[in-house]
Amino acid sequence: MVTIKDIAARLNVSPSTVGRALADDPRISGSTKQKVTAVANEMGYVANLAARMMRGVQSNLVGLVLPDIRNGFYSTIAHALSKCLEGGGFHLTLSETDDDRLVELHHIRELSSANVAGIIIVPTARPHPESVRLLKMLPHIQLLRRHAALGDQWFGIDDTEAIYESTSHLVQLGHRRIGYVGGTDDLPTGSARLKGYHKALPRDEAVVPQFVQLGAPSSVDFGREATRSLLSMSTPPTAIVAGSVQITQGVLEELTAQGVRAPEQLSVVGFGDELGFRWWGPGLTTVGLPVNDLATACGLWFVHHIKQNTFTSTPYTSISPAALIVRGSTRQVESALVEPADSPI
Repeated sequence: MVTIKDIAARLNVSPSTVGRALADDPRISGSTKQKVTAVANEMGYVANLAARMMRGVQSNLVGLVLPDIRNGFYSTIAHALSKCLEGGGFHLTLSETDDDRLVELHHIRELSSANVAGIIIVPTARPHPESVRLLKMLPHIQLLRRHAALGDQWFGIDDTEAIYESTSHLVQLGHRRIGYVGGTDDLPTGSARLKGYHKALPRDEAVVPQFVQLGAPSSVDFGREATRSLLSMSTPPTAIVAGSVQITQGVLEELTAQGVRAPEQLSVVGFGDELGFRWWGPGLTTVGLPVNDLATACGLWFVHHIKQNTFTSTPYTSISPAALIVRGSTRQVESALVEPADSPI
């Protein structure tokens, strides 16, 4: 394995000069840095991270802690963040929690011990107190979800407005029996989206509690089970609003399995705009999420403050708006299509 001493011997300089050049020390001239870098690359030198950590040198790794990479929303965010951080000289390392706070704690401990430059986290509903303590010692920012114990620096979307828009769209089409299948309200995203659903319902209409089905937001199976429950009601809803990407997938799978046609038999509004959603049935009306814009803004902000060493506890919030994409899976209810009786002249 090539060492700093090997590079120094090739260039006939001291190992300390090579080490400083590779660390971009301002005491070393630009020409020397170029020579050292060229020879290091030629010889296949790889920096020893453990040795750097023992010297207290911060790594160029940034941890991304999220619930489930199988969710297309999170995988897209991870890809966009990776590209953004790479442009700033950092590398992304990924950890999945499956929304388990003990798994989350394990990953935060490991990232902390690796002396990462910082952590970007989609937190669980109730982070462990030890996770809170460790994150206070590291540059970090919350993404999508926000927990008060983890600080006030957050990048996310307007979850309430997103579901308000999708539910309002159905109300305007004459629907009154609108089912909602979303994430549990112990998560801030789940609570905000449920609020948007209730906000959009007509005030003079009685809310049917059975029309609200809440469960794990990352579970396709829950989406299927909740849809099955709604369709089996004696008076089922005429429309369904989904509150997460994975839940949307489950809703669509169950409707397909039961042969329910949209929008002839049921109007459907999804969450997120996965490629497959565009081609499902007549095309899924859905909430389009600003995934790349959100991830890029978060990544650029993160890199800037790490490089400037200006990470503080000063509150910072960035909210990206979602947008409703209307396709063929929604239409007016039949009663709204009936022509009114002629009025006397």
